[in-house]
Amino acid sequence: MHQQSPTAGPVQIVTITPDHKFILDEKKLKEILYHRRAQGKKISLVSIAGDFRKGKSFMLDFFLRYLRAKNQKEWIGKESEPLKGFDWRGGAGRHTTGMIMWSEPFIMALPNGEEGILLMDTQGTFDSNSTVFENAFIFALTLLVSSVTVYNIMHNLQEDNLQHLSFFAEYGVLALDAYHTSPFQQLTFLVRDWQFEYETPYGFHGGEEVLTNRLQIRPNQHHDLELVRSRLRQCFRKVNCFLMPHPGLKVTNRREFDGRLEDIEKDFKTQLQSLIPEFFRSDNANFVKEINGEQITSTQLFEYFRTYCAVFASGELPSPKAMLEATAEANNLAAKAVSKEFYTRAMEQHCGGDRPYIHPNQLDALHQEVYRQSIEKFRCARKMGGEEMSQTYLQDLENELAEQYSNYKKHNDSKNVFAFSRTPTTFISCMVLCYIIAGLLEAIWLGGINFIFMFAFWLCFVLLSMWLYTKYSGDHAEIGEYIDYFADVIWIHGFHPVYSRCIRSAMRSVLGHTKLE
Repeated sequence: MHQQSPTAGPVQIVTITPDHKFILDEKKLKEILYHRRAQGKKISLVSIAGDFRKGKSFMLDFFLRYLRAKNQKEWIGKESEPLKGFDWRGGAGRHTTGMIMWSEPFIMALPNGEEGILLMDTQGTFDSNSTVFENAFIFALTLLVSSVTVYNIMHNLQEDNLQHLSFFAEYGVLALDAYHTSPFQQLTFLVRDWQFEYETPYGFHGGEEVLTNRLQIRPNQHHDLELVRSRLRQCFRKVNCFLMPHPGLKVTNRREFDGRLEDIEKDFKTQLQSLIPEFFRSDNANFVKEINGEQITSTQLFEYFRTYCAVFASGELPSPKAMLEATAEANNLAAKAVSKEFYTRAMEQHCGGDRPYIHPNQLDALHQEVYRQSIEKFRCARKMGGEEMSQTYLQDLENELAEQYSNYKKHNDSKNVFAFSRTPTTFISCMVLCYIIAGLLEAIWLGGINFIFMFAFWLCFVLLSMWLYTKYSGDHAEIGEYIDYFADVIWIHGFHPVYSRCIRSAMRSVLGHTKLE
């Protein structure tokens, strides 16, 4: 894994306002997902969700410590080292609000290439300040955008923990019927402060026993309870459970506790070292974020974030059908974004800001080839929502690429020093020529005619002055364009033919002189 910069830290990407509305900070989210390390790479988003004041941020900082240690055997750190990263503290009141993401991705090498890993902390649910919609929004968005969701619960896996998943079970049924693929990837129930180790051991093994028991369908069970149980393993490709011991009284009872390992019980540290590496195993098939069976990049994930947040903007929990439609829309937006990113990256390599001027014909040929590949990339991407929806986004992509090409042409023309200087060169040449001709006419007593050339002289002077003003002030740009057009006409029909004949004549003279020698 690459070394992170010293400035890396937690960034608030979703803020909950005092009137219980949420704001997605697209700028900050884009800075993270479009980070130079993540661009073009597959992405994994590991998040933690659950009730408030249950140690989510504290736990996530150990995930962060593992990733920082770059797979070292002793990743857990020194006994006297404070725990830093995502903000956390003890106490009864909630601490984390909204959604917080680590500012830089961690890069991990996989058998099929590198991928970026992101960590996300979420606001605790069901405190005295949050509404039902807030809780649903936080939990829903977390599950929808994450490849691995850690569901942090206390003491035991209860019925209400499963009920929170009922909405997603219904959404999962629709997605399975429509696209024949599980909409969610990995859900891990992390049961904290497990008290029955004498009955069921800590870790994944004990967790599987508890999970199997809780998901068992019993006679005379209510239909809603049956639905959650029967659909949960279908909606998630992987559902598992981990039983975690209590971290010790020093952790929960001491105000000055700062995360040092020396204050944490040995059993807790042992189970940490068993739990966290499992999430980041290179053979974990659910680790890379997938939607509609296709692994997505950070660029695509940005589009999903935006679309899902827009669906929740009404302030009401959308229906499963509306969520499915939003996923289809985000899926097409993501395919468009990837195709556009491909076009931009390819064009920047050949005619970007630091590249020299290239001939317009060469630029056009480059555009045609990259444009073709970008459109083909969009058409080949697996998309949801049907052909009609796909065609709408294809048309948008074609229009946006055409606009981008227009900007590249203008930028390329600005690098052509001669093209930029053509207008002033043409007018100055006209002024010099008119002045010389007027002088000659005056010398041979034809002064009555020379006023025509002096008029042309002053006209060129005024036009040149106006052109300079429009270029350096930015005002009246359309007047500058008309003057450029007028100068081009003079150049093409006046100076250019003479210039071309002179060049050809000079070349013939040089070649003839060479033959004589």
